[in-house]
Amino acid sequence: MIQLTDNAVDAVRSAILAAKAPVEGIRIMVEAGGCSGLKYMMGLVSAGEPDDILVERGGLKLFVDPASGRHLDGTIMDFVTNDECRGFTFENPNSSRCGSCSKSCG
Repeated sequence: MIQLTDNAVDAVRSAILAAKAPVEGIRIMVEAGGCSGLKYMMGLVSAGEPDDILVERGGLKLFVDPASGRHLDGTIMDFVTNDECRGFTFENPNSSRCGSCSKSCG
């Protein structure tokens, strides 16, 4: 299943602490799109869906849409900050086009 780096855990934890409403964790879904063929959708949630796959890391809960689980197997989610980008990245061995790294920077 998906793995989170320490930087990703810290970034998610910061987002949860800054949320104005109660948050139980973060939910991730994969949709068709982007140069790698996959587009990552994520957001803070007050609760996961009953059929979500639950991944826990560093006291955080990551809810994965069940249809997205197979696309995220082996993926490493990171949070980077550099001159070119500040945001989450996904190194996904299941992506076949444009390499295996999809960025969600902004």
